[in-house]
Order: sequence, then C-alpha cells, then structure tokens
Amino acid sequence: MTGRVLVAGFATRHVAQSARRAGYTVYAVDHFCDRDLGWYAEDCLSFQELAELPEKIVELAARHPVDALVVASGAEAVGTAIPLCGTPPSKVERFLDKLEIQRFFEGLEVPVPPLAASDRFPVMVKPRRGAGGWRNAVARTAEELRRWKEAWPDVPYIAQHLVDGVPSSVSCVADGRRARAIAVNRQILRGEGESAHGFAGSLTPFSHPLAAEMVACAERIAAASGCVGSVGIDFMAGEKPWAIEINPRFQATLDTVEMATKKSVFAMHMDACRGVIPAAVPAARQVAVRRILFAERDMRLGADLSALAPRIADIPWPGTEFEEGHAVVSVFGCGETEAAAYADLERNTATVRRLIGG
Repeated sequence: MTGRVLVAGFATRHVAQSARRAGYTVYAVDHFCDRDLGWYAEDCLSFQELAELPEKIVELAARHPVDALVVASGAEAVGTAIPLCGTPPSKVERFLDKLEIQRFFEGLEVPVPPLAASDRFPVMVKPRRGAGGWRNAVARTAEELRRWKEAWPDVPYIAQHLVDGVPSSVSCVADGRRARAIAVNRQILRGEGESAHGFAGSLTPFSHPLAAEMVACAERIAAASGCVGSVGIDFMAGEKPWAIEINPRFQATLDTVEMATKKSVFAMHMDACRGVIPAAVPAARQVAVRRILFAERDMRLGADLSALAPRIADIPWPGTEFEEGHAVVSVFGCGETEAAAYADLERNTATVRRLIGG
C-alpha cells in the first residue's frame, strides 16, 4: 500500500528518498531544500525558523492533497489536521525533554548515566531540548560549567555523570506496544571544537560485544515508550550499554541502515503504523558508513556536486554560502568489511574535497 505523503522537518532528504524508493509520492517541508531533495519530492517548501513549520505544512497540503504526514527532527510535536503516521504529539512531547527521558529510563531500571550533583565533576552537560548533540559538552570544573551557561544563557540543561564508551544507537520500529530492532549503528561525532559531541555520521552494522544487549534493551525501551513507527535509542557502549536518549522519529542513521540491510526503513515505519513489525532483526548485507563534511572556513560552493550521487547526498546548490563549521554535504562508503567501507569513504571524500577546494 502506497500513497501521497508529506514529510516535514529540519532536514528531510533521507526520509523523502526512502519514501520515494518505497513507491510513495512525496512532498516536503524542509529547512534546506537541497538539490537532491528535489529528486525525490514532487514539491518542496523551505522555512527559516521552526515556528514557521505548521503554516508551511498547511500551505503545501493545500497545494497537494496528501494521505499522511510523516515527521522528521524538529517537527515531532507539530499538530495538524493531516493524518499522522508516527508517534502522536501528546506522547512524543515527553521524549523531547532529556530530563523526562532520564526519568523514563530510571523508571525502567535500564542503565543510564546518573544525574550529577552540582559539585561533582566531570559531567556531560546537555540542553534539555534539542537534537544532534551539537551543544553537548564535557565540563571538568565549575568554571567550565559556568562558561557553558554563559554561552547558552537561559537554556535549561541536565548534567550527567561522565561515562566512557563508544557512541552508538539501535534503530527500531514500534507499533505502540511492541518493538523490533532493525540495526545497530556506531555514531560518528565531530570530535573537536565547540560542537565536539555533535552528530557527524554513522556506521552500520556496528559489531560490538554489547550489540545483543543493546538490541534487547532498545526493544524493551521502544516498546515501553508507546512510540509508533521509526524510533531510535542512543547508547554509550562502555562497561555496560548505557542508555542515553530516545529519538521518537526517523534518525539520521537511516541512510546507512538502508544501505547495509537493503531494506526500506520507510516501508517498515508505515507497516509499524499499521501494527505490523518485522519478525526478526534484518541481516546486514554489507557495511555502510556516512560522514558529514563541514566547512573548514567561510566559503561559497562553486562546484556542482550532483554528478557524484549516490556516493554523496544532501547536495547543496552551486552558489550556496557556508559559514565555518556548517554542514556542507554527506559522503558514503560501502564494502564487505568495515575496513573496505572506510576505504571507499576516504576515496569518495577525496573526490568531493577536490571539487570544493577543501
């Protein structure tokens, strides 16, 4: 069963692409409206501020009657008259607040980094709301915490005990009562600068000794959450699988999950919204890796990168201007092994850098 869907959120290319491949007619409301989004969406409306999203959704739906709304990051709590395929805003709101997520994990008695006392350091500081991890920071002293609060005044935050491990996630689909894991992913973070803990890519599958534990824990969390459709559980794979966050929407790992499993995440999402979830975790067919390239300086893109697809995605229009540190394009690598996938990624990255001059 297919139809016409409106995909809305800050960045929707990955969802629109998956939906189009699954046979759906797609329309999108998106902050960037990158060049390749136009390959998958029949029409696209851009917005500057998230507050504009509801009216843009209404405007696009008036132009093109659609059967369903599907949301990505930034649009999780948007309420409209369009039938929603996903977690209802009334249920999703809890999981947009990291303090509420903390309490939810504690109630389930799953391992979660404890909240830290005000005089305990080092700590991981996180805004209570927001995705992508770009404002997360390690504060090793009271002075470092003071500087974080000075940089982000009036931003409510939580501070957790700092735990060691590898940033990872489990992608799931859920029907509101049951959940099935579909992939275990390694998360690639920026690793340096003010956004050191910001998302910068993913590797699927992530072969780790704790992978089976993370799958079991993620399925339990996703089922108990009441979420519907695509839902991701972030972990820190250390001495144990520390649960970090719930993402009650499509995740940025979607590309590598589909490339690795050769399965449609969007089709599984829509099936889950109808009460059908996979009988087992899909087997990985290859290893896939994605890395986001960021501008190393203020720049204007002079090249047309579209000929490099499908080795790249989130393709900006020629002439787009970028500030230093802003995301420019996503680059992929694939192979039978992790080493082969990373080698492919490096080759493709070198090609992109030659074109953009960085």
